[in-house]
Amino acid sequence: MQPLGQSSPGGRIGVISDTHGLLRPEALEALAGVGHILHAGDIGDPEHLDALARIAPVTAIRGNIDRGAWAKALPETVNLTIGGLRIHMIHDRKALQADPAAERWDVVISGHSHKTGIEEIGGTLWLNPGAAGPRRFRLPITLAFLWKEAGRPRATIHPLLV
Repeated sequence: MQPLGQSSPGGRIGVISDTHGLLRPEALEALAGVGHILHAGDIGDPEHLDALARIAPVTAIRGNIDRGAWAKALPETVNLTIGGLRIHMIHDRKALQADPAAERWDVVISGHSHKTGIEEIGGTLWLNPGAAGPRRFRLPITLAFLWKEAGRPRATIHPLLV
């Protein structure tokens, strides 16, 4: 198995959130070549998960705007391990009730706020990829990439529109 690293495009994880029914061609282009896609909720259109799955395997959670039978099938949170990274996804970071250090999560991914963020707190990387859907609050349109380097999670924000 090839180690997960930024230099290995297939080993990178694409992280997207808050598409709100708009899956931009720029997002699909940016995600081409990733090994896995994580959608942190507020998808808005179930067909977008199918479009993302044509690029790479997708793990998605339900956001506060996701309604209907398709959305009920999505979990509100998920724990998974990709490339040795223990990842927890929750749409709204403020709703997290667990202790990431006690849970031994390497990364906590959230969306909801539309504000990008990468910070390390107590050995856990907190990542918010921002919003990739309709522009709101004059915030940038972004997604993120996540990978493991030197045994630690690393992430970068990728702007989709200037």
